Amino acid sequence: MNARRRNLRNGLIFCSPAIVGLAVFTVYPVLASLYYSFCNYTVLKPATFVGLANYRALIADKFFYQSLYNTLYYAVLSVPLGMVTAFLLAVLLNAKVRGLAFFRTIFYLPSIVPVVASSVLWLWLLNPDSGMVNAIIDAIGRMLGIPLQGPGWMQSPEWSKPSLVLMSTWGAGGWMVIFLAGLQDVPREMYEAAAIDGAGRGGMLWHVTVPFMGRHIVFVTVMGLIGASQFFAPAYVMTGGSGEPAGSTLFYSLYLFQQAFSYFQMGYACALAWVLFAVIFVGTLLFFKATGRFAEATGEG
Repeated sequence: MNARRRNLRNGLIFCSPAIVGLAVFTVYPVLASLYYSFCNYTVLKPATFVGLANYRALIADKFFYQSLYNTLYYAVLSVPLGMVTAFLLAVLLNAKVRGLAFFRTIFYLPSIVPVVASSVLWLWLLNPDSGMVNAIIDAIGRMLGIPLQGPGWMQSPEWSKPSLVLMSTWGAGGWMVIFLAGLQDVPREMYEAAAIDGAGRGGMLWHVTVPFMGRHIVFVTVMGLIGASQFFAPAYVMTGGSGEPAGSTLFYSLYLFQQAFSYFQMGYACALAWVLFAVIFVGTLLFFKATGRFAEATGEG
């Protein structure tokens, strides 16, 4: 055995645990879910092949469209709002002021709070009767001498999704760290040149900082859209997995979970999962195609 083959053998031996784990816990489940999406499978009975029946059933399923709408509503609101919040926080925390490490830690902390704990916290904050948010709104109304009444938040079909968007914005610290890292690469000379040309702080932010952050903005947007399309845990914890009130928090992943583990419609749930994968895949490709020139241009800058 020559040295090349011996190295290949040793390499495969060292990599074999990872290869086996990838095959058993990733490749097989993915392929199995694709097969089951063409089957009627309820776990308790063997799967029976039904062709495209699950996908045809999706077309006539009103809850499928409702979950799509709720997820799209959440993504359209939460991703831009979270990005702008994270970006502005990063710009502020990139300034050379005293106590910078303390403020960075404070703003990053919410992003590492466990989802269940933060969900329970926000349920208390947004309680229509005894929550802190409505208490503040009521206090402001009394100060201004006008009656102000807070909304029903998670108990209102109109306010349940905005409540979850508000909660997601609170945890924008993870994106803030990415933007902070990107801000370190913006050349100081560009700010000095902009100042000589008479640019103010707003002009420097718009004409220097934002263009140089293009690749980071694209990355955060893509990751945010993928995360929003798979939004699940807070909605599950805060509604007990029901998607109430009036189906306003029935997000796509929550509906998929209900089909799989509440109704044991595994074949239908697999079809839902592959449709979600297709939507994310196509959406990501289109987004990269639309923003690729912007990211490349800003990267070269």
